[in-house]
Amino acid sequence: MSVSERLTELGIELPVVAAPVAAYVPAVVHDGLVYTSGQLPFVEGALPATGKVGAEVTAEDANAYARTCALNALAAAAAAAGGVDRIAGVLRLGGFVASTPDFTGQPGVINGASLVLGEIFGDAGQHVRAAVGVPVLPLDSPVEVEATFILA
Repeated sequence: MSVSERLTELGIELPVVAAPVAAYVPAVVHDGLVYTSGQLPFVEGALPATGKVGAEVTAEDANAYARTCALNALAAAAAAAGGVDRIAGVLRLGGFVASTPDFTGQPGVINGASLVLGEIFGDAGQHVRAAVGVPVLPLDSPVEVEATFILA
């Protein structure tokens, strides 16, 4: 089954690629890989929430935002690669969670991104990962995800 067929089966429609908020491109292809810039959880051009996980944002909501970030990253990778069916799998995921100093659930938050990519790519969605707590992210986003995808 192709990636586009799997997305249809899952009822997932990839978003429009988010416009960069600074001087960078959303994704670049190099040597059989697609690297994405950090993706915020934009939905139709706006952040669904701002603030810190553990204060203004719940871990459950942040998990959903990480899922959105991953879909935004896949959309950026697909645009750079010439279509989603040119993406064969996921190599690496980096997740950043703007959180309070006492919040230690960053891995659970970033699972939102990891799990949706696993649903889409199956075994080819298994990846190495970092889940890092940070004091602040661009635009006061609660979460940001970047990814490295493997080309077909």
